[in-house]
This record gives sequence, C-alpha cells and structure tokens, in this order.
Amino acid sequence: MDEPCVRVDREAGEESRQVLADAGVLDDSREIVVEDGALFIPVVDAEGVPEGFDVVARTVPERETQTTPADVLGFEPSYERLGDVVILDEDDDERAREIAEAVVASDLPVATVLNRASKVKGELRVREWDVLVGESTETVHREYGCEYHLDLAEVYFSPRLATERHRVTSQVDPGERVFDMFAGVGPFVIPAAKRGAEVVGVDLNPVAVEYLRENAARNGVAERVTAIEGDVRDVVSSSSGERSESDDVRDVAGGYEGWAERVVMNLPHTASEFLDTAAVLASDECVLHLYDIQHEDDPFGPGERAIREAFEPAYDVTVETRHVVRSYAPHEVNVCLDVRVVST
Repeated sequence: MDEPCVRVDREAGEESRQVLADAGVLDDSREIVVEDGALFIPVVDAEGVPEGFDVVARTVPERETQTTPADVLGFEPSYERLGDVVILDEDDDERAREIAEAVVASDLPVATVLNRASKVKGELRVREWDVLVGESTETVHREYGCEYHLDLAEVYFSPRLATERHRVTSQVDPGERVFDMFAGVGPFVIPAAKRGAEVVGVDLNPVAVEYLRENAARNGVAERVTAIEGDVRDVVSSSSGERSESDDVRDVAGGYEGWAERVVMNLPHTASEFLDTAAVLASDECVLHLYDIQHEDDPFGPGERAIREAFEPAYDVTVETRHVVRSYAPHEVNVCLDVRVVST
C-alpha cells in the first residue's frame, strides 16, 4: 500500500528528517527508503508537511526497531548532530556523561560526543567544549547537497540554521555576484556558488578561511569562490586589488565597491554596525539579508531603521521579507530582513 513520503536528495536527508520531526509529521513506524540517489521519508500527514517539500506516494516497509539514546536512558535527551559528532548542552556533568554513554550504546553513527563548556565568545565566535567521547572536534557535515569540513573548537557553525541557509541560498540566480561579509567555513558561500553565482566570502578567523577554501574545492566550486581573511571593512576600503592563488581559490583584497548584487550579513547582535560597508558594496540593485537579535516586542524595527539610515536617500529601500528564524532567549528572537535596495 502506498504511503505519503517526502522525496529529498540523499545529502539533505538528515536535515529534512529533522525538519519533518520538528513539524510533527515524521512517521517513525516506517523505514526511510533510498532509491536512485533520493530518500523517501514517510510522513503521517501529507497536509502538514512544511512548504517547499516534494510529497509523493510510494510503498515503504514497516520500520525495524533500532536502539535510540532514549531507549537506553528511559527519557528523551536533547542533542544536536553535526556530521559524526553529537552535541550536548548540559550543565550537569554527570547527566552529560550519562547521555554520552547512551549515545554510544545506541545505533546512532557517532564518533564524538561533545558538551558545550562555554558560550560563543570573542571576535572569532568560538566556544570551548568538553570532549566526552572520542578525541577529535573535527567532522564533515553534510547539508542540502554540500559538504563542510570543520573543527568545532576552531570555528563557529550552527546546524540549527540549515533550513534558514537553504531559504536564502535558494534565491540565488546563476551568474549573480554574492558577498558574504561573515562567511565562516562557507555555509552560505558554497551553496550560492553551486547555484552558479560568483561569491566572495570574508572572515576574521584564519582557520575558518582555510576551511572555506578547502570546502570550495571539496564541493567543486573553487573557481567561483574568493576567500579573504580579514575585517570586511578593511577589505572593502582597500584599493590594491592584488590577487594571489591559494588552495585553488583566489585571495583578493579590495576592489568590491559597487560589486555585490546580494549581501549576506549573518552576524546577529552587531551586523547593523557594518551597514555602511554594505552600502559601499552594493551595486545599483542589491538584496541584503540582515540577521539580527531583538526583543520580541519589536524584532524588525531596529534593523529596518538602521538599513534605511545607511542607504537612504541614495537608494530606495524595500523590505521584501520579515522572517523569524528562531527563538534566541526569553523574549528575544533571531530574525532576518530580506531587503532590496535600488539606486535612485
């Protein structure tokens, strides 16, 4: 008998499964089927599947029971998965180690279990970790058909933002010029380049930039990606335009005034401080993706006012999307403003 299933590319399977689980429509009683490079993920309610997924009907077998961490513990633990790493956020060391042992005893394909030992801190936005299982904080994470090699102890990366990154990069057109002001290891840069864009990624963290170069090559888009280490304000104000080859990815300083047709500004709390630089980068018509964290009473107002202050009257400013990404803290939300600016 045919059952409703969501069809996704194999590489996007884990992220899609998590989205469907969060939406409450994942059918755990049936197996996920792999066929011709695609996954067919069973759902209990086709009408409840989030927008953007391809729902099909096909026969899927009943699921064979697998041992989960919850089966071992007797309760459902909270954790995230990033490649072959499981990430915990437990204040109690004893509870954290109990969960880590259950993860190892389960059928999850895991090499390392980490517990957050600090908040994200410093200009490079890294955190400390307690390694509970395994030895390495490096992993390869797969997301919507892209692979990212990274070291969680050296760079910032959040698996929670996979759906948001896909939302933004799905808007990119072939041949578009995209500038990511805070690029990290490339989770916006790489998928944009895979869609045929010419992409520049800048980051202060030299380790992140090296991973960005590696990931561009790993995903076959090195010829369309320029990776630059440094403060984006210095990069844009430089006029040297000197080029050198590094790991098959061009390392370029300067020359980007009026270049960008799309600018990604994913540095919540402080991205608005870089809007003057974004205004220098923007071409005659440009789309901005400004990420912000604000109080729930006025989540979009401060960012929108800052954009208008930086761009008007030289540009007409149109807010195309006001999007809540996720809850950040009590009464605070992480939001994104998709804004089109057109030179007057």
